[in-house]
Amino acid sequence: VMGIYLVIEASNGLILMWDKKTSMFIKLSPTFKGQVCGVCGNYDGNENNDFTTRSNAVVVDPLEFGNSWKASPSCPDSDFTKDPCTSNPYRQSWAQKQCSLLKSTVFTACHSQVDPTPYYDACVRDSCACDTGGDCECFCTAVAAYAAVCNEAGVCVAWRSPQICPLFCDFYNPPGECEWHYQPCGAPCMKTCRNPSGSCSSLIPALEGCYPKCPPAQPYFDEDSMKCVDKEQCGCYDKDGKHYNNGETVPSTVNCQKWYIFMH
Repeated sequence: VMGIYLVIEASNGLILMWDKKTSMFIKLSPTFKGQVCGVCGNYDGNENNDFTTRSNAVVVDPLEFGNSWKASPSCPDSDFTKDPCTSNPYRQSWAQKQCSLLKSTVFTACHSQVDPTPYYDACVRDSCACDTGGDCECFCTAVAAYAAVCNEAGVCVAWRSPQICPLFCDFYNPPGECEWHYQPCGAPCMKTCRNPSGSCSSLIPALEGCYPKCPPAQPYFDEDSMKCVDKEQCGCYDKDGKHYNNGETVPSTVNCQKWYIFMH
């Protein structure tokens, strides 16, 4: 867990980042450049040919592109793209007003680095589409997506407020303590019990969310208890990621043998 994201770093160079809501980011090692294809593009550094069909034709129609990558030939083609603001016209003015945040002075420092227009358009569409609950969740996720690319472009924007998509990190603080704090661009690789060296892929950007400030006497963050602990309190993890406390028995695959965890 890094901030508000659940991050999975696979050994083959694929990184998956999910905000546990409606946003998911996939990053690939540079060794995959030009070696992939599909609805996420071909990772060749040229965004103008991302709409490459299964037959290797570059098209401009999103329907033609999407239909070419359907999982099974038996799946029917989509005939039209649905505009959620047309389907839910009563939400359009609210969506436009809310999403104007992306073009406001809050993000001025990023505008010259990342064009907000496509993110504004996506924000309006998503905000119009959320008409069965979770209204603000879709809006907040859309704004967070723009803030994330701004961060990767070197511009950290503290856009959240008590009125706009707040994140209350005090929830994690025990009474009388102030260990957890919100960071718009937190350090992604902190020392944890699962990752005591605090090292991870350079492809993982700084991620927003609630972060603990661990004291020197308890420098490791235990992701299971959500507390700062010392090395002995971390225990151990087996190859499948299962946690064992100090002194617990670890089942062995070898007959008539047991393993015990002792920290030194």
